[in-house]
Amino acid sequence: MMTRRDAAIALDIPVEMAKRHGVPSRMTEAEFRELNTNPPAWLVQSRANRTGKRPVWVHLVCEVCGFSEYERPKKWWPTFDFVHCHSHSPAQLPKLASGKTRVEYQDISAHMFGIVDED
Repeated sequence: MMTRRDAAIALDIPVEMAKRHGVPSRMTEAEFRELNTNPPAWLVQSRANRTGKRPVWVHLVCEVCGFSEYERPKKWWPTFDFVHCHSHSPAQLPKLASGKTRVEYQDISAHMFGIVDED
């Protein structure tokens, strides 16, 4: 069984869109395959409208332990050099290059912080 959120990630659509168009809260893998293989008109239109400028979902992976989750990117997000989960501190990340300053963006998701090494 997969959740609506899992289906939205796999279909590369927002959860809100999945809910609005009747994607059930839980579905079997066979139901998902059918939806993905024979998409309804709204999903075909959604795929046709993609410009590729911004992804719908971003896969965040902790640099230290490999914990990962998907999150909807925010407009204000810079390009992160590193991401780490709440279980780790920035001191556990790769060493900061000389002449750079490390900036931490807290709570970019439920469990992650983003790191940018600026000049």
